[in-house]
Amino acid sequence: MGRKERREREQKRENYATQRSSEKRKQTLIAIGVLAVIAVIVGYAVYLFITMDQSATLGGPEGAGALGSEHTHANILVKIFGDTFDFSAPAYQIKSSWIHFEANDGTTIHKHATNVKLGYLFETLNIGLTDECYVFPDRSRSFCTQDENTLKFYINGQKVDSILDYVFNDGDKILISFGSETPEEIESQLLELQGQQLIT
Repeated sequence: MGRKERREREQKRENYATQRSSEKRKQTLIAIGVLAVIAVIVGYAVYLFITMDQSATLGGPEGAGALGSEHTHANILVKIFGDTFDFSAPAYQIKSSWIHFEANDGTTIHKHATNVKLGYLFETLNIGLTDECYVFPDRSRSFCTQDENTLKFYINGQKVDSILDYVFNDGDKILISFGSETPEEIESQLLELQGQQLIT
């Protein structure tokens, strides 16, 4: 019986060693698989970073240059039935680093990157602006072209169809007017706009 017991013990040892070796091999293969997946993910992320469009700046408006690539200013005046829309309220101050109002002033737009469109300013302020409508941020009131009341845009005294894609130049004067103004009333609004000082 001694030999049989010895063989059984040897067999148990061999089985145990084989089982431990098999478990280690399994754990090693799992670890290699996990590392391979991590390496693929990291490699893909690096590839995306290297090949991404360098003109697309993270968090910025589409097509804009790098933050700080420009610092320009323009005056704006928004008149709705002759009343001035007030951008000096805290709700409209510095909503984006790219283009904004600041220092409790609601007449000067500050732009801090190249190729930032004026439409992006209104997006950041949550103001619905189209070529036909001006919608307050709380959506409580909208002013859309209808009958004799129209939404009009002027850049440096010249009437334009839209300002959404306009990239303003330093010192531009922008008027948005809604209502049934006469040419004389529009001229008065343009003169008021002309009298605004740029706050740089």
